[in-house]
Amino acid sequence: MSTADTAVETADTTAGTAGPPARRPATAWPVESALFSAAMIAQRLPWADAPARALGLDLLTREGLTRGLLAHLRRTRSGRPVRLRTPFGTFLVPLSTADAEGLLARAEQAGALGPATGITEGGQRYGLSPHVAPVREPAAPDADLGPLVAEDVDRVIAVRRGDGTLEWHDWYEGMLRLSRRVVVGAAAADDTLLSRVLAAATAPPAGRSSEARAAALRRRLAPYLAAPDGAPGDGTAEDAAATTAAIPAAAHLLALVSEAATRSALQALALLAAGCATSPEEAVAEALHRYPPVAAAVYPVREPFVWQDMAVAPGTEVLCMPGRLRELEGGSRRGDAPSALCAAPSGCAATRFATRVAEEIVRRITAEARPVVIAPRLAADRLPDELDPRTLLVALGELTGHAGDGRVTVGMPTALPVLAYGHAPQSYGALAGASADRLERHAESLTACAGNSGWSKDEAGERFRMALLGHADQCARAAADVRRAAKRLTD
Repeated sequence: MSTADTAVETADTTAGTAGPPARRPATAWPVESALFSAAMIAQRLPWADAPARALGLDLLTREGLTRGLLAHLRRTRSGRPVRLRTPFGTFLVPLSTADAEGLLARAEQAGALGPATGITEGGQRYGLSPHVAPVREPAAPDADLGPLVAEDVDRVIAVRRGDGTLEWHDWYEGMLRLSRRVVVGAAAADDTLLSRVLAAATAPPAGRSSEARAAALRRRLAPYLAAPDGAPGDGTAEDAAATTAAIPAAAHLLALVSEAATRSALQALALLAAGCATSPEEAVAEALHRYPPVAAAVYPVREPFVWQDMAVAPGTEVLCMPGRLRELEGGSRRGDAPSALCAAPSGCAATRFATRVAEEIVRRITAEARPVVIAPRLAADRLPDELDPRTLLVALGELTGHAGDGRVTVGMPTALPVLAYGHAPQSYGALAGASADRLERHAESLTACAGNSGWSKDEAGERFRMALLGHADQCARAAADVRRAAKRLTD
């Protein structure tokens, strides 16, 4: 008899003293496990369902096959968790959000779970930031978050391309800088190595080098936590112990804020531009709901426990896919655990602050600019199942009705527009529209500059004024032509 069977029998005996004996989880039929495995393998082949997508046959796409199989299992197993055998492991899969929350909560209460590991829909595992309850407040409390976010967001807006589009590298590095500032303090804002060490310590699954990576992260964080924003510490043993205790929680908070700022905030801007939300809060909530950073996680069971009438043996791996389960339940957003940012079974308080940072980023950007999605093509009634922020091209156009401030925009980036080859005409139209906005803004600034009284002192000044006004007229005419072309492409 195997160790797992012995553990199950022990759990059965224990459960029998208080009620009916506990049962082992049901196992899916071989054909069901084969179909689930095929859906996971197909996720690694992006071209596998191209014909089905082109024809609009959602049921035959990779995501459609997964949803259909989960719905079938719910019908045939009365919604109870089921064991599925795949090439990537044998998993116990809850089939409803209520069961997933209840099963994980019971396991955590029994102290039966090991550290969770992220897993893609293609079966590839990756490390997650270990959940740690907050020990102290972040460097920027909620009351001071707005001004600090505004400073770093304005830096990102200022380095747009000439057509208003955001370069992914500029966005990514700018948002990481913002994350370090609001979580650790201003002294860490320019420490790009801190973010790289954090990514190295959390991204890979557990292995031989995991402890060495974690030690490097502790060494990098310790000086900032010991002396926040450059304030000297007392150097007492109590201070050193408090700093050591705060490091894991600070690392976890920084990882969540970095993920929300770099990924979810940009996705929220795209959803806002596509008309899928009407406010920054709604846009961030929609981004986390549709495109959760932690879409699925695997929880290893280390000790036997009983949930309801089901005995779960050590060695079992619980596969929780909250996003897919909510789709089966009509898009319901009930429950906070596990969250979209952290796989903690009982929820994570740090996710609230990370979400708040993402909301402030979106709020500041939309107060200064108008987001336009260049690629991919988004429609509120047909959003893609995946929206990779690294391939998302968003332009920040000028807000309508803003008067010129008299500054000629020679200091702004003048790179040529980025062409979105192979995309729909609407994508080119949006790109042209963003360029027209820039031309109009430049015309306004030239006109405002020509209105300065300093040009009226002599004849040469008047000639310069006429030249500026002439160039302003040319920019305005060019903007009108480009806007007509953009309208032709988008109609």
